Amino acid sequence: MGPSGPEQRLPRRSRSGGEWRSTCEMTTQNARELTEESVEARLAELLGQERFTPPAEFSDDAEISDPQLRARAAADPVAYWAEQASGLRWSTPWERVLDDDDAPFFRWFEGGRINVSDNCLDRHVEAGLGDRVAYHWHGEEGETRDITYAELLDRTARFAGALKELGVGQGDVVGIYLPMIPEVVVAMLACTRIGAVHNVVFGGFSAGSVAERMEVSGAKVLVTTDGARRKGKTAPVKPEVDRTMGQLAPLEKIVVVRNTGIDVPMTEGRDVWFDEVVAAAEPAAPEPMDAEAPLFILYSSGSTAKPKGIQHTTGGYLTGVSTTHRQVFDLKADDVYFCSADVGWITGHSYIVYGPLANGVTSVMYEGAPDYPHKGIWWQLIEQRKVTKFYTAPTAIRACMKWGVEHVAPHDLSSLKLLGSVGEPINPKAWLWYWHVIGGENCPVVDTWWQTETGAIVITTLPGIDAAKPGSAGTPLPGYEVQVLDPETGEQVTEGEGLLAIPRPWPSMLRTLYQDPDRYRSTYWNRFGESTYFVGDSARIDGDGYIWVIGRVDDVINVSGHRLSTAEVESAIVAHPQVAESAVVAKADDLTGQAIVAYVTLQGGTDPSDAVVAEINAAVADRIGKLARPKRIVFTQDLPKTRSGKIMRRLLRDIAEGRDLGDTTTLADPTVVDTLKDRWDAGA
Repeated sequence: MGPSGPEQRLPRRSRSGGEWRSTCEMTTQNARELTEESVEARLAELLGQERFTPPAEFSDDAEISDPQLRARAAADPVAYWAEQASGLRWSTPWERVLDDDDAPFFRWFEGGRINVSDNCLDRHVEAGLGDRVAYHWHGEEGETRDITYAELLDRTARFAGALKELGVGQGDVVGIYLPMIPEVVVAMLACTRIGAVHNVVFGGFSAGSVAERMEVSGAKVLVTTDGARRKGKTAPVKPEVDRTMGQLAPLEKIVVVRNTGIDVPMTEGRDVWFDEVVAAAEPAAPEPMDAEAPLFILYSSGSTAKPKGIQHTTGGYLTGVSTTHRQVFDLKADDVYFCSADVGWITGHSYIVYGPLANGVTSVMYEGAPDYPHKGIWWQLIEQRKVTKFYTAPTAIRACMKWGVEHVAPHDLSSLKLLGSVGEPINPKAWLWYWHVIGGENCPVVDTWWQTETGAIVITTLPGIDAAKPGSAGTPLPGYEVQVLDPETGEQVTEGEGLLAIPRPWPSMLRTLYQDPDRYRSTYWNRFGESTYFVGDSARIDGDGYIWVIGRVDDVINVSGHRLSTAEVESAIVAHPQVAESAVVAKADDLTGQAIVAYVTLQGGTDPSDAVVAEINAAVADRIGKLARPKRIVFTQDLPKTRSGKIMRRLLRDIAEGRDLGDTTTLADPTVVDTLKDRWDAGA
């Protein structure tokens, strides 16, 4: 969480489940022989390899082993999605699978009634899985909690009852502003149990940003916390909530989770403690909801315009996330799954909460930074919990590359069977490092493309049957149709570059923008007509049908009439052996229209120099062409990133263009942009 205010040392909570071990205390009997030199040598060998097929032993036991599944789904996608939805528990069967009479306002499983909480909890407990662990939760100071499905059901049902007693009913909006603790899952599921619409706000946003989202969504109740922790410190959250949200008219109640134990003010008649209302409440039964009933609102980051309230509905969304989670991560009954995202983003909604719970999976949930209490914490958790499936972001992978393999080598990662990537295109070097260093060259890597708006994964490789191409997301999953279209004519491109589009509706798609249907139509459905969803990304499709996502349309640089993708230039730069990370943006240029600016982080032990600049430019010229060489390279120790790890390229463009940087409070470290601006102004 990222509220402003004074910080204090975090009080330690009691430990359970064994003492925490630091990296130096880990046994080394399974340590791998990894050195920076050996890794660089191996990556140099692998960089020329185009395709990586899944190991035979993986394919032989894969969830999806039929290469004809895509073709069969494409022949009748409506029937395919009906088949997938039938694996859930419906209280009332649907009468019509897809209603497309009022495009682009599509409706799925019309007439059907279903409850998300029931599908994620009750049906598993009734099937005898109540003792199965839903979450192995780990706090960054070493605390652990194991929450079984039966325990999660009890807490959820009781908090749902408490919400009803607080006056929350079907269709009411409940705001959730919590860190990565089990209570965030309880709050979300409790809303789904009684038909309330949750509006989760990422903990890295300021309380002011939360207030904006609560106001525009008309939230009736807010669930928040006393304080939030980060790297051994805690900041008070509740006082900031009071300061920014105390006068919001629709907000009737604030429920406060005792997370850190710090003293916070409580307003009588409005504020209540989470644990007290849960203890006093009667459990609420799951209420059957219309398949098209709103499930949640999730606001975009608003980096280029006012935040968009993405609205998802109940039956189609759960069908999409449960299906894709099972297929893409090749789920088995004994899997232990670890997604490093935050519940405040769509990845957390779909692949920490709803997908895994709908499939009855045991997950690891970590509240903390990837480099605290040490830079090997993720690998320690994987070793300790015998994680089999791991899902993280390219930004995080590049950070781990920068930190060095010495933080990986002490840990036994042999339990891993599959690795996933999400959030942005992953450059080939990072893909190969992930596959070699973390996966030991034994784990398929699924590089997934999707959006908040799509709700679920759309493009990736099916790990048991598809070869992976580093840098390519792969091909559309069964049931989806994705095309690359010519930006001028709208005609389909069979090989080459164009704009990514989805010409057919799918169950987990957003239904509208909250209270803004006109903006929904104009944002997504005006470019190619009201039956084709315009993604907003540029992409390239190769002769095998593999899609290479270039980036957002505004992440394409036009240099003297040549359109270059920022991702392509970044990949060329990080191919240099001493480069850890790079972010490329466009700067207005009188001669070429736009010029390329690269912000570059070097590997530890490498100092910036004219020689390194020359080597980088030579590498870019060699891989892309001389016109792609950056006009300016700015070396930096870090890049401006949100708490979820996303690089804020808007700020890098603002620095290059000399614009006011505006609000930077959502960054993990706001001082990074000040340092970069000083370096830019100094010509460094």
